[in-house]
Amino acid sequence: MGQEPTIGRAVAVRELTEKAAERGNEAAAKKDAIVVAEKIHKTFRSGEIEVHALRGVDLTIGTGEMVAIMGPSGCGKTTLLNSLSGLDSFDSGQVTIEGTPLAAMNDRTRTDYRARRMGFVFQSFNLLPVISAVENVEMPLLVSGVRPSEARKRALESLASVGLANRASHRPMQLSGGQIQRVTIARALVNHPALVWADEPTGNLDVGSSTEVLALMQRLNREQGQTFVIVTHDPHVAGLCGRIVRMEDGEIAADE
Repeated sequence: MGQEPTIGRAVAVRELTEKAAERGNEAAAKKDAIVVAEKIHKTFRSGEIEVHALRGVDLTIGTGEMVAIMGPSGCGKTTLLNSLSGLDSFDSGQVTIEGTPLAAMNDRTRTDYRARRMGFVFQSFNLLPVISAVENVEMPLLVSGVRPSEARKRALESLASVGLANRASHRPMQLSGGQIQRVTIARALVNHPALVWADEPTGNLDVGSSTEVLALMQRLNREQGQTFVIVTHDPHVAGLCGRIVRMEDGEIAADE
């Protein structure tokens, strides 16, 4: 009987120690993170109809990770990507990127930050059809005020990094689907961003082209240490990432 209080105290101390360790691990994870999202809520309203797209999402993404966000259509994965990247606003919560809260940036600062530190790859490619591959790739640099000669040099280097040095003068209509998506990746990487967001990057590609594009992303992630966050519904795409975040009804259902 006399040992019970001692045992109880020992259990309590162990539990407190474990909780402190958990808090320490969480703090360390956030310190090494490139993106930290806390309690993100987002609701779309149309008249009397409300759709809760994000329901208190917490997510930490480490520097250099390659993360897939999976889930069925309408689960909130694209809304989450847009909220994390600052492309869209959210109702409450906080997103911190490279140690700076998005809320601390005004619109101009946020736009400039995206141009310098982020790259975007979309399913629809978003290339201008009337100009060449190299002209499409150099456009973000020119908009950012980089000198034309330097912009052209960096655009050619970026195309070479995705294996398209010999297609620089080709227009999008002269390229295959896989080559077009590689041009969009070259454009996304031309500013040497720390973070690349990709929304269904293989959605319009055949199996062969999809494999080619994913292998390229894996190589760039491995060799250049860039963080990739990829929204997809394709298990094959997700399986090639180092981590899978599964969403259901605006919430994170699993983190593998």
